[in-house]
Amino acid sequence: MLKCIIIDDEELARALLKSYVDKLDFIVSKGAYENPLEALPILKSEVIDVVFLDIQMPQLKGTDFAKMISPTTRVIFTTAYSEYALDGYELNAIDYLLKPITFERFLTAVNKVQTTTRNITDIGSQTITIKSGYDLHKVRLSEIYYIKSDSEYVTFYLDNKKIMSYQSLKSLEDSLPPSLFMRVHRSYIINKNKVQALKDKDIIIQDHRIPVSTTYFETVKKELFS
Repeated sequence: MLKCIIIDDEELARALLKSYVDKLDFIVSKGAYENPLEALPILKSEVIDVVFLDIQMPQLKGTDFAKMISPTTRVIFTTAYSEYALDGYELNAIDYLLKPITFERFLTAVNKVQTTTRNITDIGSQTITIKSGYDLHKVRLSEIYYIKSDSEYVTFYLDNKKIMSYQSLKSLEDSLPPSLFMRVHRSYIINKNKVQALKDKDIIIQDHRIPVSTTYFETVKKELFS
């Protein structure tokens, strides 16, 4: 079941897309929003598969808001202006729907999500695409040492570089394969294969000390050192 949200400043446009979603049994709407910023809490608290996103909105353009969305969430732009199509595709949108949107065209876009979404819980793919500003980085899961949360951003620590991305640690935790990654602190997720030692209440990964909170300490000892 795909989870989606709808963001459009026009009530009729939101209602139309919601009616289309309700006709299908493999996608469910988790909310419809007039202001893009109102959608941030659900994007941070839940794993949303696809966002139907209007481009021309008074508070914040959809093309600007798309840069704030997790790379694990697909974007389908919706707009009445065809000249924005190029901007949409440059932002790695999965599709671009020109208003008025027909159900047939909507269905084509949703089917693209089904066939192209690479959920990173599928460890067989072994890669994750990380959106950092305008850039997209394809990284092997095995290259990630740990991930640190800092306010509204997370930083991926790799062998010889760091990548910062706008997303919540909670949504990332829900997407990463638990066979490879585990939460050890409210601000840290580690790659279990990179752990070298446990000293006091710190995980050692290379020269880095990762704090383990009391909540996770017994689980970490049992799973990694028993």
